[in-house]
Amino acid sequence: MDGFSTSAGTGADDPWSQPLETLDPSRAELFQSGAHHAYFKRLRAEDPVHYTAESQFGPYWSITRFHDIVAVDTNHQVFSSNRDIVIGDNPEGFAPPMFIAMDPPRHDVQRKTATPAVSPARLQDLEALIRQRVGVILDSLPRNEVFNWVDLVSIELTTQMLATLFDFPWEDRRLLPYWSDVTTTSETVGVAADMAARERILGECLAYFSELWRERAAQPPKFDFISLLAHGAETKDMINDPMEFLGNLMLLIVGGNDTTRNSITGGVLALNQNPAEYAKLKADPSLVPNMVSEIIRWQTPLAHMRRTCTQDTEFGGKQMRKGDRVVMWYVSGNRDETVIDRPDEFIIDRDRARHHLSFGFGIHRCMGNRVAELQLRILWEEILARFDRVEVVGEPVRVASNFVQGYTDLPVILRT
Repeated sequence: MDGFSTSAGTGADDPWSQPLETLDPSRAELFQSGAHHAYFKRLRAEDPVHYTAESQFGPYWSITRFHDIVAVDTNHQVFSSNRDIVIGDNPEGFAPPMFIAMDPPRHDVQRKTATPAVSPARLQDLEALIRQRVGVILDSLPRNEVFNWVDLVSIELTTQMLATLFDFPWEDRRLLPYWSDVTTTSETVGVAADMAARERILGECLAYFSELWRERAAQPPKFDFISLLAHGAETKDMINDPMEFLGNLMLLIVGGNDTTRNSITGGVLALNQNPAEYAKLKADPSLVPNMVSEIIRWQTPLAHMRRTCTQDTEFGGKQMRKGDRVVMWYVSGNRDETVIDRPDEFIIDRDRARHHLSFGFGIHRCMGNRVAELQLRILWEEILARFDRVEVVGEPVRVASNFVQGYTDLPVILRT
């Protein structure tokens, strides 16, 4: 189970009572209730390359097994990113290009330009800073009273990290998670669902960052994302294409926010749901690095990525057509019983814990994966040094989204 509730997968949300051909795992409410796991379990067993003819996003293919997902993710010649990376298409006239939604060679040039911000050498410089900030956050938390872990820890820590990677004005740093949430609304219910409002808000994001770009371009090069792009030989003119600049901002903000933010919350929840694992962790804090990988697998912060067929092709015994949407359900591959032993269990000392799909595979593998792991590792090292336990005292509130597996609330009490 993925939460405290045991209702997921019952009643109207029970996939086993529905005709296979009508199964549509893209419905956001399934993810909010936790019922999506049952849908994917059935698809992996009975129809791992599954065609949904009708959904709110139109027809699409679901790829649900681990090795099939890797095969799609590593074949950009047939399964292209050069359109949209989420199941739904962007509104006509508002489709900001970003390098994760590009194929080589354009993708490679832009990614290579931004990568030094999260290089191993850069992370060595950042580790002490992250540890200091984690300590300040944890030491400021209320004791012996209920508070929202998502707001005071998950959002605050990742927001501070994002502000550092962008060298973003500290006093305005909460704009970054706000823009991240607005960016992912196309697959989310209830958050800035008005597309006109979404475009207006992201226009404000573009205007803010355009000022930062002009400042960085006039200064000596540094290792923040904006400076790297402003001084990169192949990207220094990106400011002249506002939509492409906005697209890459959206990518870097969401990529730096959602994976870490929701894994910080998901880890606390998973340990509370599995008290024997929490006891194991407290008895042996050296398990933290391995546990971090298990948290990221268990949580799978981004549930899917979408590709588009560049040609008619046969895959998994099914005939796909040029232009078809192909959705890689990472959240399903991370529970594939044929690849991962006891995949529905949270096991902090799992063998090969890093063998998961949460960061993707191939040319689009998350370039910030080491930053995410570093933040989570330091956070749990510092938690164990301070508290007996972070106790969940109520139901988590999940985002209604088929893309971001996130939380808005997790009520906790710190036990010392």
